[in-house]
Amino acid sequence: MSNSTGSRQGTVGSTTAEQAAMSGRTVLSGVLFGIGVAAFVDETVFHQLLHWHHFYDKSTPEIGLVSDGIFHAFGWFAAVASLFLFADIRRRGGLRMARWSGAVLVGAGGFQLYDGTIQHKLMGLHQIRYNVDLLPYDLTWNILACIMIAIGIVLLVRTRPTRTATHAPVTARG
Repeated sequence: MSNSTGSRQGTVGSTTAEQAAMSGRTVLSGVLFGIGVAAFVDETVFHQLLHWHHFYDKSTPEIGLVSDGIFHAFGWFAAVASLFLFADIRRRGGLRMARWSGAVLVGAGGFQLYDGTIQHKLMGLHQIRYNVDLLPYDLTWNILACIMIAIGIVLLVRTRPTRTATHAPVTARG
């Protein structure tokens, strides 16, 4: 069935496999968008506006700026790819905004937790700030990431597709 824009409405008549595929694409789109938004906010606020750090601080400021450009491009590509997926899901009538929003939170929180633990601490690419007590910054950064992930997971669990059993008609044998 088509609406006035030519897209199919809902997932009535679609198979469980189609619904699962659409749900998976919705989650992928949301996670990519969350990563892109988190990268954009990190790059814009902490790198450019506050000048707290670069993506890679173990070299010259010029290398730091180049690393910021590569990081910014990564975030931009993730966001653009997610929006192409989003448009396709919407066109097919499979968009569930609550599910997509949960995936956005998981993507943004996951990116932030990865950044705060792996890049900041394990790899030492950069810190949130320099010449200050890092503990309050690290705790805030990682606790906010965990909160985003937790809320996102709750939304994803609440909006997961239901599995419906299909039964073949029972026939009497004589």
